[in-house]
Amino acid sequence: MAFVITEPCETEKSGECTTVCPVDCIVEGPDQFYIDPDICIDCGACKSVCPVDAIEEEYDLTPEQEKYLEKAEAFFAKD
Repeated sequence: MAFVITEPCETEKSGECTTVCPVDCIVEGPDQFYIDPDICIDCGACKSVCPVDAIEEEYDLTPEQEKYLEKAEAFFAKD
């Protein structure tokens, strides 16, 4: 399981999540921040500091939010 950054980040991109992540798995993309689902250790530190409540657990995503997990997987597949 991993955490996923969803739609509120697209307009905010504040970045507090990057400073608290103990494994540095959060990267800024062109439109929002992304969490690498293969590196995330599910600690929840990012979720607790997100000022716009954009971070959800993978298994708590609504069907409408599933696309954000797919976007993150595609973003990190480019590397």
